[in-house]
Amino acid sequence: MEKRIFGVILTVLGIAGLILAAYNFVQGNTNSNYSIRSIVVYGILGLVFFFAGIGLIRSTRDIANRS
Repeated sequence: MEKRIFGVILTVLGIAGLILAAYNFVQGNTNSNYSIRSIVVYGILGLVFFFAGIGLIRSTRDIANRS
């Protein structure tokens, strides 16, 4: 169960990173190197966190307690 919660947290962080990258991209101030670099970093980290979280959620099975 703990792995599944961690997977959900990673997925939410990934979505937040992708939204932040999209927001910076839409702002349009790409004249500076900083803006382009931040879009790339947020996008890549967002994708990594998103797919790691989805993979963790899919690979974790729920086991019923037999106490």
